[in-house]
Amino acid sequence: MEKKKSKAGTEEEKKKELGPQAQAPLPLPAEVKAQGQKDKEAKSKAYDATTIQVLEGIEAVRRRPAMYIGDTYTRGLHHLVYEVVDNSVDEALGGHCDKIDVIVHHDNSVSVSDNGRGIPVDIHKTEKKPAVEVVLTTLHAGGKFDHAAYKVSGGLHGVGVSVVNALSEWLEVEVKREEKIFHQRYERGITASKLTVIGKTKSTGTKVTFKADKTIFQSIDYSYDILSQRLRELAFLNKGLEIGLKDERQDKQSVFKFSGGIVSFVEYLNKNKNPLHNKVIYFEKEKEGIVLEAALQYNDGYSENLFSFANNINTVEGGTHLSGFKSALTRAINQYAKGKNLLKDDTNITGDDFGKALTAVVAVKIPTPNLKGRPRPSWVILKSKGWLLPRSLTP
Repeated sequence: MEKKKSKAGTEEEKKKELGPQAQAPLPLPAEVKAQGQKDKEAKSKAYDATTIQVLEGIEAVRRRPAMYIGDTYTRGLHHLVYEVVDNSVDEALGGHCDKIDVIVHHDNSVSVSDNGRGIPVDIHKTEKKPAVEVVLTTLHAGGKFDHAAYKVSGGLHGVGVSVVNALSEWLEVEVKREEKIFHQRYERGITASKLTVIGKTKSTGTKVTFKADKTIFQSIDYSYDILSQRLRELAFLNKGLEIGLKDERQDKQSVFKFSGGIVSFVEYLNKNKNPLHNKVIYFEKEKEGIVLEAALQYNDGYSENLFSFANNINTVEGGTHLSGFKSALTRAINQYAKGKNLLKDDTNITGDDFGKALTAVVAVKIPTPNLKGRPRPSWVILKSKGWLLPRSLTP
């Protein structure tokens, strides 16, 4: 006699016949609601006009600081100091300043002061606020665009000091101008106080004191050696300019001033080597608003030690001023050798032949250089390639 199948067994067989879809449990109301929420969130994350953000001014700098100063590590931190110092050096290039002082304080804040003209403090015609406030809070604001105030500039053409302000926990500026001392404070790039008169003076100049923002930089501990290397370099490149560096944390200080300019620079670079000729070869020439200086000396070593600068900026990746110098020097040596019958047949000396054991500094000052990269690793110097060696150095 056939046994009757249980109800449970019958349902199990039906599930097998209908397949895996019948075996899956029906979604509960809560699960349906959760899936609907996920679909809604996915739609909200769609790439459309609502996802496009527009960052302007100080906010853009603080969100993407590396675009302006290279990085937020040691290099970028010291670059803040360089930007403020460059503004003071620009005053020196214009003949308005001959002394700059840099002080690193105990709390790692930094002061940069000069005896230049002082940043203007009168009300800006279109911005309706003091010019010094415009310079310190607005990108691309400065007196270096039309060459009326600065014929030659190594700064970021009005961007530099405002970037320093944006990346600082706080910044204070003192301007000596019109026989008064003006003061204003900023916090993370935002104006924190009105421009006020805090004293009287017979001198002129600008003093900027700032403290780098710890929330942006990995460390705000400055290196005395890194700062001194750059400040010494600037003193070499600007004959007669005095630059002082004082570190209150270590009780160290130095004063850099070189009457010989880049000739002293080459002598400094060769101080531990044996020069093949005692006198450094030096020449200077000006043409079409471009000023070129070059100094060179051979030694008994085997390596090339060649530095190039444009408007006081070390062009570590070169530029046409550097390639022009190499081409001109190669041509001059070849012409001299052929004129003295020192070469056989059609033999020519190449740049690789004369480059070894050479120490040289090439510096140009040009009103409108073409910059490649940020922050200024290389410059393309127009019109400077064809006249790098004066005829007095060629046979």
